[in-house]
Amino acid sequence: MATLNSSVSCCSSSKQRGIVKAAINIPRRVANISLPGLRTGGLVEEMEMHRCVEKQLSPVKISTIKRNENDGPDPVVVAKLYAILEAVADRVEMHKNIGDQRTNWNSLLLTSINSLTLAAAAMAGIAAISAGAPAVAMKLSSTSLYVAATGMLSIMNKIQPSQLAEEQRNAARLFKQLQNQIQTIISIGNPTVVDVKEMMEKVLALDKAYPLPLLGAMLEKFPAKVEPAVWWPEQRRKQSKGNTGYNGWNGKLEEEMREIVKVMRIKDEEDYLRLGTKALNLNKVLAVSGPVLTGLAAVGSALVGSPSHGSWAVVLGVVGGALASVVNSLEHGGQVGMVFEMYRSNAGFFKLMEESIESNLREEERENGEVFEMKVGLQLGRSLSQLRDLAAAAAVKGEDIEEFASKLF
Repeated sequence: MATLNSSVSCCSSSKQRGIVKAAINIPRRVANISLPGLRTGGLVEEMEMHRCVEKQLSPVKISTIKRNENDGPDPVVVAKLYAILEAVADRVEMHKNIGDQRTNWNSLLLTSINSLTLAAAAMAGIAAISAGAPAVAMKLSSTSLYVAATGMLSIMNKIQPSQLAEEQRNAARLFKQLQNQIQTIISIGNPTVVDVKEMMEKVLALDKAYPLPLLGAMLEKFPAKVEPAVWWPEQRRKQSKGNTGYNGWNGKLEEEMREIVKVMRIKDEEDYLRLGTKALNLNKVLAVSGPVLTGLAAVGSALVGSPSHGSWAVVLGVVGGALASVVNSLEHGGQVGMVFEMYRSNAGFFKLMEESIESNLREEERENGEVFEMKVGLQLGRSLSQLRDLAAAAAVKGEDIEEFASKLF
């Protein structure tokens, strides 16, 4: 029994020694495990090596930063462009507000003058069938209203509020377009002093083409000859930067652009100038007829009741006022001045396109041909295939072509 217990104790002790031995061997096996990406040794050496590499590369980093600063846009140029951008944004709001104001002028003056004229005509008619003091009062009131209407109508015909409003709408749209151009230059380009000068010239040209004040700077509303509106600076020859190679242009594209210029000049621009001349002539007749009719009506109303002049004074006082209201409504209600300005502006649009295409054909340093062709197509409302078909038709038919270049208006 004692022997058995000693055997068991020996076995137990041997098992315990085995277990202890296994427990001791486990850390050795774990220590020998190698995981991918886990570095357990050489940390101090690696930190020292990294510190040395940083010391060696620090001059390279500094020089790289300086080089990027030198290659980037000039901060002074960017600041100037932002200053121009702020001025342009302010002009957009000014022209928009003044355009709304002058639109209100047109409607309010039209309503007021027609009310004065019709009231004066009614009073002249009442004075003809009255007698005594009421007739005199009606006659004097009618004459006074006619005189006031004649003066107001003369001023209104001189300044043409509907045309003034159209000028301000065009100015707001063109300044908004210039604002987008400046933002594009700042966003994707490397602006230079040349860009600043070009934007300044465009702003000043727009200020001259569409002035804000009325006295002393207002555009002539009844010119002797209709000419396209000009709101852009003179096209100057660009300096070549020495860039050679393919730029999207070829002989075929240049010939297509020349044919498109011919079509715009002999069809679109000429047609809008012809329509503008008709609108101007009509506006001249209406502008003179309105005050003349109210003036004659004022004379007729003053002579109502006079035995030496008979019934023609009444007819002149009443019918003259009615006709003056019709003429005034046709001129300012129909906004003939606005129509004339619209035709003049459309002719200017085609003139600008012609100069832009001719400038790109003439210059050595010019915009990419494929991009420029796409822009021309978008401005004329045509796809690239339609643009090429138009050029081919113009080359065959010449001045006898019946199709217009633009499909937008």
